[in-house]
Parts: sequence; structure tokens; C-alpha cells
Amino acid sequence: MANLLSVRNFLVLSLALNVSLILRVLLLHDSQNESNNGFCLKEQNGAQEEAYGSKRTHLSSSVSSSFTMAQGDEDRVINLDHGDPTMYESYWIKMGEETTVVIPGWQFMSYFSDATSLCWFLEPEFAKQIVRLHNVVGNAVTENRHIVVGTGSTQLFQAALYALSPKSESEPISVVSAAPYYSSYPLITDCLKSRLYKWAGDARSFSKNGPYIELVTSPNNPDGFARHSVVNSSQGILIHDLAYYWPQYTPISSPANYDLMLFTASKSTGHAGMRIGWALVKDEQVARKMTKYIELNTIGASKDSQLRAAKVLKVISDICEKQDEGDSFFEFSYHVMAERWKQLRQAVHQSGLFSVPDFPPQFCKFLNRVFEPQPAFAWVKCKGEIEDCESFLRAKKILTRGGKHFGVSPKYVRISMLDRDNNYATFVERISMIRDTTVSKTGETILL
Repeated sequence: MANLLSVRNFLVLSLALNVSLILRVLLLHDSQNESNNGFCLKEQNGAQEEAYGSKRTHLSSSVSSSFTMAQGDEDRVINLDHGDPTMYESYWIKMGEETTVVIPGWQFMSYFSDATSLCWFLEPEFAKQIVRLHNVVGNAVTENRHIVVGTGSTQLFQAALYALSPKSESEPISVVSAAPYYSSYPLITDCLKSRLYKWAGDARSFSKNGPYIELVTSPNNPDGFARHSVVNSSQGILIHDLAYYWPQYTPISSPANYDLMLFTASKSTGHAGMRIGWALVKDEQVARKMTKYIELNTIGASKDSQLRAAKVLKVISDICEKQDEGDSFFEFSYHVMAERWKQLRQAVHQSGLFSVPDFPPQFCKFLNRVFEPQPAFAWVKCKGEIEDCESFLRAKKILTRGGKHFGVSPKYVRISMLDRDNNYATFVERISMIRDTTVSKTGETILL
């Protein structure tokens, strides 16, 4: 009996010790996780507090002119293929609750915003703020124009093609744009293989008789230059894509005054995720046909996004009208873009393997200063014997979009200037360190 109790006692003691050890390991693991999570949360909160505390932020505080790369960044892939405008996050963090929108669950349940309006799914408040912002900036004529809202300028481009294409022609109308043209134009135009329209390539080499649609992007994506129509014919119909005609990218010399103009929230305010764009249309029938296309395609545009966009535009206009440069969205964006272009030009000069365009300075009536255009994309050319610049940079872990996508030589690439500060800093550092190499007569590699 005593031996039996002794064995039982030993087993109970052993079990208790094992349970205690397991609990100790679990508690230690949880405390480590909590410590790590707390550090991350503290770091994030610290970054937000720093952003809120500064009323005027310049890129120079986060991107050093000495091109100092963070430890470990040399192996990181930098994706600058897309124009994702995350650069603007820091400004909107700084603005805090200014643009916060609360939408009750019962609001915006109907398809209709104003059933009596030409564009019946356009929210009146959004339309009001569109007109107001254009008038404040002075970049587009809004008088005697119809506003059509869409899911980004991409849908509006498709709606415009639908509205402008003749329905009685025996063959599709040709759609052209001067190279280098926006890489998505051919893909969007031909994606549905429509019998109404088809992509016909570079406008400079277009010579077909008959009606055509010419796309004019100004400032141009990808190279940043101001554009005008190039096809010399009276039968052309023009679509002006003015996504980048804002003062952070180019001097505003006069209000754009064209029959059909496209704008988007993604490049004007940085809110690409809203998926909201708008068209200013002079001809009522064209505006009605565009509205009909969007009705058939998506039964309108998101009211939630329109309400949020209206709030953002209102905040921008309010600050502009107060002439408060410290809080101005366009002042902030202008300085960030100016600093980034300065950094890029320094890096390109230091490398010696690349070139970027030079732009003539102009006076901006909105910012009241003279400056060179500072486009949202850098149109970079590889010098020397590098024939495929996209592949060359991919080997350096920099993802770009090659010239072939824009209808020109693969020696060119388009590089987004709108990424977050840390990615951009790593990019300019990496570009500055790329050198030309050659082989000497002795077989030794020499750094030039």
C-alpha cells in the first residue's frame, strides 16, 4: 500500500511539474508577442503623432540628399511600375479628422441621386465641389459644361469612346494617340473588340481618311510634356485626358477649354482607392450617351465614394480660399514633387547611365511662381549599349514599365514618382549607385 501511494505521489508530482513547465512556456511566448506588438503599435502611433504635429511637411526631412539607404534595403524589390499615389498619405494623415465622413446605414440606398438630372447618379454635393475646385485652381472651364461621374477616368474614357463613335459606319472608327501614349489606351480600346471603335496606333503616323478619335493627354503620361492634337484633319474628334493638369505637376497657365475633358481623384488628390473620376462635357448629347454607357456598365457610380470625394475636394478648396500655405494640399504636393525631381536629377547625374527630360519653366497663375513641370512619372532613357532598360533595371530589383508599352523604343522606361517616401528614397539611392562598367584590355572590369 505504501509503495502504491509512493508511485501515485510520484506520478502526480511529475504531472504537476510538466503542467507548470508548459504554462510557463506559454506565458513567456505571450509576453514576447505582447512586447513586440506593443513596440509596433508604439512605432505606428509615434509616426502618426509626428505627422499630425507638423503643419507643413517637406520631403527633404525624409529623403536625404546624401542617398543613404536603410540597412537591408539593398535587397528589396522596388515596384515603380504603377502610378499608385501613396505619396499623399502623409498629408492626409496630417489633416486628421478633417476629411472623415460618417455614412448612416440608411443613407444612399437608392440608385438615384437626382432623377431629373442628365447624369442621374451624380451627387449634387460632389458636382458642386468639382466646379468649386476647378474655379479655385483655374485649370478648367466649367461654365456651360455637363458633369458626368464615373468609376475612375478609365470608365469615363470607355464611355467617351461609346458616345463619340458613329453607330452607322460600316467599320469601327479609328482611335489614335501620339506616342509615347498612355500604355493602357490600346488595351482599354480593344479589350471588348467593339465594332464601334478600334485602336489604330500612333497619331503621328495616322493618315487614314474619314472620322477618327484622337486622345490628347496633357501633361502627357508617360513623358510629362504638354500636348496638343497632332492629326491634321477636320474629321477628328478629340478627348482631352487632363488627369495631371494640377499645380503640383505643372504650371497652371490658363483654364483648359475643350469639348470633352477627363479628370480623376487618383492623381488630383491621391485617392486612387475611391475609384472616382469626372468628365466635363460641352455637348449635351455626348454627355447623355456617356451617362447611358455608365448606366449599362455599372448602373451609376458609388454614392459613398462621391460623398467622400466631395468632402476631400471641399477641404482642399476651403484651405486654398483661406490662403493658408502651411496647410495647402497643393503647396505640400508641389514641394514634395520638386524635392523628388531634384533628388532624381542628382541620382541620374551621379550614375551617368541615364537621362531624364528637361522642361521649360513657366509661370503658374495658381501658385504665383515660375517653375519647371515636375511630372507624376519620370520618363527615363538608358544610355549607351543598354537596349532594354526595363530588363536592365529589373536586374537591379527596380520594376518599371518599358517603352514598348507606350509605342516607343525599349531604351525608355516610365517610373512612378508617387510612391511612399521610403520606397522613393531607396530607388534614388539605388539609381545613383548604378555605374557603367567596361572591360579593359587585360580583362579587368573597370568602373566608369
